[in-house]
Amino acid sequence: MRIGKDFILFTKKDNTMTCLLLSRTFHEEEGIDEVIVPLPTWNARSREPVTDNTEKFAIETELIYKYSPFKSEQEVMEQFNKIRGEKGTLVIIFNLKLMDNGEPELDVTSDPRDIQMAETPPEGTKPERRSFRAYAAVLYIDPRMRIFINGHKVQTKRLSCCLYKPRMYKYTSNRFKTRAEQEVKKAEHMARIAEEKAREAESKARALELRLGGDLARESRVTLRQVQNSAITMRREADVKKRIKDAKQRALKEPKELNFIFGVNIEQRELDGMFIYNCSRLIKMYEKVGPQLEGGMACGGVVGVVDVPYLVLEPTHNKQDFADAKEYRHLLKAMGEHLAQYWKDVAIAQRGIIKFWDEFGYLSANWNQPPSSELRYKRRRAMEIPTTIQCDVCLKWRTLPFQLSSVEKNYPDSWVCSMNPDPEQDRCEAAEQKQKVPLGTLKKDLKSQEEKQKQLTEKIRQQQEKLEALQKTTPIRSQADLKKLPLEVTTRPAGESQTRPQRPRSPPLPDVIKNAPSRPPPPTPLPKSVSQLKKSSSAWPNISTPKLASMLSKEEASTSRTHQHTVTAGKSNSTLKTLAKPGTATKPASAVLQNPKSSHETPSPKATKVPSLKKSATVKCPQTSTTRKRTLNTTEDGSEEEGEHKKEKTKRGKFVAVKEEKKDSSEVVVELTDSAGEEELAELKKAQKDKGLHVEVRVNKEWFTGRVTAVEMGKHAVRWKVKFDYVPTDTTPRDRWVEKGSEDVRLMKPPSPEYQAPDMQQEEEVVVAEPSTSDCVRIEPDTTGPSSSQETVDLLVQILRNCLRYFLPPNFPISKKELSSMSSEGLLAFPLKEYFKQYEVGLQNLCNSYQTRADARAKACEENLRNSERKLKETEEKLQKLRTNIVALLQKVQEDIDINTDDELDAYIEDLITKGD
Repeated sequence: MRIGKDFILFTKKDNTMTCLLLSRTFHEEEGIDEVIVPLPTWNARSREPVTDNTEKFAIETELIYKYSPFKSEQEVMEQFNKIRGEKGTLVIIFNLKLMDNGEPELDVTSDPRDIQMAETPPEGTKPERRSFRAYAAVLYIDPRMRIFINGHKVQTKRLSCCLYKPRMYKYTSNRFKTRAEQEVKKAEHMARIAEEKAREAESKARALELRLGGDLARESRVTLRQVQNSAITMRREADVKKRIKDAKQRALKEPKELNFIFGVNIEQRELDGMFIYNCSRLIKMYEKVGPQLEGGMACGGVVGVVDVPYLVLEPTHNKQDFADAKEYRHLLKAMGEHLAQYWKDVAIAQRGIIKFWDEFGYLSANWNQPPSSELRYKRRRAMEIPTTIQCDVCLKWRTLPFQLSSVEKNYPDSWVCSMNPDPEQDRCEAAEQKQKVPLGTLKKDLKSQEEKQKQLTEKIRQQQEKLEALQKTTPIRSQADLKKLPLEVTTRPAGESQTRPQRPRSPPLPDVIKNAPSRPPPPTPLPKSVSQLKKSSSAWPNISTPKLASMLSKEEASTSRTHQHTVTAGKSNSTLKTLAKPGTATKPASAVLQNPKSSHETPSPKATKVPSLKKSATVKCPQTSTTRKRTLNTTEDGSEEEGEHKKEKTKRGKFVAVKEEKKDSSEVVVELTDSAGEEELAELKKAQKDKGLHVEVRVNKEWFTGRVTAVEMGKHAVRWKVKFDYVPTDTTPRDRWVEKGSEDVRLMKPPSPEYQAPDMQQEEEVVVAEPSTSDCVRIEPDTTGPSSSQETVDLLVQILRNCLRYFLPPNFPISKKELSSMSSEGLLAFPLKEYFKQYEVGLQNLCNSYQTRADARAKACEENLRNSERKLKETEEKLQKLRTNIVALLQKVQEDIDINTDDELDAYIEDLITKGD
């Protein structure tokens, strides 16, 4: 027992009163392994025990007095008195389960009208998981009972009547077979037992007939007839069981059909997911499926309802899950596919998701924020979802007509049909109106031959790129292959410990980069080690053009990192050692120190670009210029080569430089300016600010919402990498590169700044932190709306005129022509109250005329039904009279015949006809 350890039950029916105690405390203290349940009974009038064993009754009552809260017979009788009427049941649970602080898990004191889970905050918790009243309101898919908690009635709900734009989808599948197979096995077992009994009875009848032989005594004939009748009855039961078995075997092969109902919860959009019922009883709620698992705005706020029959899925014993997890996952997958189809059918994404929720008062970008409580938004929500309430007497559901006065109205718990303002539904005798839900169809994507070919080509291209990346890896088969690698490779065993990880050696710079223009060195003379370094730089071999092209391609494939070059010169020999991050191709520093004459030369732009800095240009730098620095460290210590390690980090568009200086080292900073890439760098910095924009991309003739996650400068245009909120996984990838400004891309209207989410505000702060304020993200103005307040007023006035003309009552004193020429001041004084009153009167007259026709048809149908029932009754009387005459005729022909029921007569006549044939 989850709630408590013990419970006691008092029940009263007719003239008996019974008490039942089921106590875990009793079993634990007495050390009993078997389940023992005391069950004493009393007479309701005399209050005397009803038992044949007084000793057993005394033991049972003694256990109840010892292990229950009621210590005497008088206290027990007081509990029976609490049951009003001649019959009823009272259940009392005690020794409740306690939490660590000693308080019970169920809180019955905080809210006098409810029972809640203790220490469960309302923030972030679904109401049905915290409140027993909220859970009982949706416990049944079509409630037909009254539920009271602490003496207050629960306002039950029909979920399908509480949704915006509900739509039903029929789903059939052959996958749900587990429960049906169990039923078939059970039916086969019952049919086999019935067949054995029938054979045994028929064998006894034949044996008795042979034993009696020609004995024509009355008693013998009666005995034989009884045995034969018993055999016939057994055979009928066996045939019935066999037909049931055959029917269940056929049903096993037939597909199971389910009805999925989807709708948008515009009252509380954060409460979305699937509600799965079994035989009208809630099993699982708020199950996310399909697009809802992606975490985006697609399908957000949509609620699904399905009632699964017992033969399709069997629930667990506690009614909190389903026994077959595999078939349950298949059900969720099917609901996800139909949910995506519903999202397409309602076309919310095509109109704009943010705009849709703004119409109903969801002004905040925080999804969990409740809607606005302004009256206009409340009316807007109430107009879309009519009020559906249950009568307290007949328990029929009534849909109330929309009235402005009923927007914030609280209906009483004891609401009855007579309170219905609809004259056709204001009495309990009126039939319940069925909810009209439009039927939807799951449309499977049928790809054309061109689309299939395009998708196949894209997959082939992706596989080729992966293959090329694998082929670039150089295999190492011998020691000679190690020497060919442009890295510092060590053959030291892995077991030896190293004080510092070895960095790879970078390949030499090509000659074309050596001619890059550089800023003249400072007038101070260079140290001796630097002049030696200049002389040794000429010893580097030149690199051919193909090798340069391969290096450039490798640089383009690498990530956007900046490289630091550290050069050291020894006393004994003039050697160079370049340290770089592993996995990156760095350049020797010999190209950095140039002749002052080279600063006056102007080589071609291609020659001025440094491949190692090509990708780093896309990183946002806090400096206003495009100057690039290289640091050269020279040391005079020949015993050990030491350098200065400079670390560069990029984080959210920031460029951070960290320097660690060593002793006995002098630093010479020489700057290289890239005059040809200055304009390109500025454009890239500006393009990077497009990150985070909400856009819509057209894929396969459909628009999908997404967000820009990366920006790249192409030869002719800027490219965006867009990550979609949701797309069908079998038709389109999760993200895609598109060109900015193309016809397949369009910007979405962003939310207002005061309602932006925290993550959006943080990203904007990063952009604002840039030193150049002119490069901030600029949102294109919305040219679709009016450009001034006066135009807005004129547009609203025109819309109001159109609405009033469209719904103008027939006999209204103001004509349509006068309405068309009415000014805004005249519209302010327009008699809206009288307008709506006449409109409602006309609408009611129209509905009354329809209802009059329906009533006339209903009366005609009722008259036909009465005539049919009368004819049926006369036919049954004739049939019964005919059977009576047949029985009398048979008794005259054969005196010992014994026929008592109509079934026996039918079986006897059928037997006679069969033998006659």
